[in-house]
Amino acid sequence: MITAAAWAGKKFAVLGLARSGAATVRALLAGGAEVVAWDGDESRRSPSLRLRGEGRGEGPSSSTTSPSTAPLPTLSPMGERALTFADPLTIDLTGFDGVVVSPGVPLNRHPIVAHAGDTPIIGDIELFAQARGDLPPHKVVGITGTNGKSTTTALIHHILDQAAIPARMGGNIGLPILAQDPLPAGGVYVLELSSYQIDLTRSLDCDVAVLLNITPDHLDRYAGFDAYAASKARLFAMQSADHAAVIGTGDATSAAIADTLPHTTRITVPAEAPAYGPALAGPHNAQNALAAIAVCEALGLDAETIRAGLQSYRALPHRMAHVADVNGVAYVDDSKATNPDSTAPALNAFKRIHWIVGGLAKSDDLDACRPGFANVVHAYTIGTAADRFAELLGGDMPVTVANTLDEAVKLAATAARPGDTVLLSPACASFDQFSDFEARGRAFAAAVGALA
Repeated sequence: MITAAAWAGKKFAVLGLARSGAATVRALLAGGAEVVAWDGDESRRSPSLRLRGEGRGEGPSSSTTSPSTAPLPTLSPMGERALTFADPLTIDLTGFDGVVVSPGVPLNRHPIVAHAGDTPIIGDIELFAQARGDLPPHKVVGITGTNGKSTTTALIHHILDQAAIPARMGGNIGLPILAQDPLPAGGVYVLELSSYQIDLTRSLDCDVAVLLNITPDHLDRYAGFDAYAASKARLFAMQSADHAAVIGTGDATSAAIADTLPHTTRITVPAEAPAYGPALAGPHNAQNALAAIAVCEALGLDAETIRAGLQSYRALPHRMAHVADVNGVAYVDDSKATNPDSTAPALNAFKRIHWIVGGLAKSDDLDACRPGFANVVHAYTIGTAADRFAELLGGDMPVTVANTLDEAVKLAATAARPGDTVLLSPACASFDQFSDFEARGRAFAAAVGALA
């Protein structure tokens, strides 16, 4: 695991003991800190902290390691003696060096913010930043944006791996970063960073910081769109002045941030964007690929090495992933599309689509998807947004309220003809009916499998 000598003798409270919280407790204890930990789930309040969980909700898991089965380090007897359990809301936090919370804790309304007073509220990425001085010489790439973070993070990691450069992938993807082994000298940590994680980070100085795009999302956590955008921009505010920035300028908000920064590489996707690799078709993937190219160039990789990595990259699960062909109909899992902007590319990638859409809506409209409506022959709405989305779409296409994913697959299979595509691209979060977008994608694959 990753630890810091600076934690020795300090005292931290950790709120939330799912995977990142459990890894945080182990790392702090291994670093010599005293820890008061808490989780509302009593089964997680165990000195061994042998937890199994689904991670960070809508955040993706590693493409090679299952977050529910990967082993985490166990505590030493000394670590166990330094661990106590108490709800941070019930104790005096004066004198604590930090309250470490999960990115899922809503800072705009959770009582821990007022209760902590002057005690810093941080996350595991901030602890990683504090530990960097004890690690062998390395570089950090941080990637944020509303859409495309996971693909860009995985793509950069893949190119580095293919180039035989030691690399770790973490943050909002894969294993918690503190649970991973430190890299040898010359390694690169590639971190996917949500706005929630940036909010909990104070000192992460990325050697290369990336902003892909900013569109309305997660506005229940912020005072408005401007506050959400400001959260993303903080990734650059934490950088040293001479470090590199890579920014997609396809939206006005990101372009405005780019205007304020030195040493910025601007990513502009051509009108006729080429496919930069077999798994990188479409303008959205062109932006992801161009960002990855810019990052790898900033890290010193040559053009041929980067090109080879782009060509050998394979898409992450649940991102326009082909599941099966049944009776001449293609079934595509785009469960990671949890907002309308991330669904829009899928609707433009196929013809004659039977579109399964809905879940826990993040917005009250589907306007971002409208350019692809002409490709949809029928929509099937599911989840809590089913009725609202049926109302929104009814004037543009035939719509059936299916309510459940399983029913939607059955209805689409009945209506589809050879050459059609049944597309799960929900434009919604999954939490109304599933534990996360991955569970939703697996349910889709199971429903498709049942057709055969």
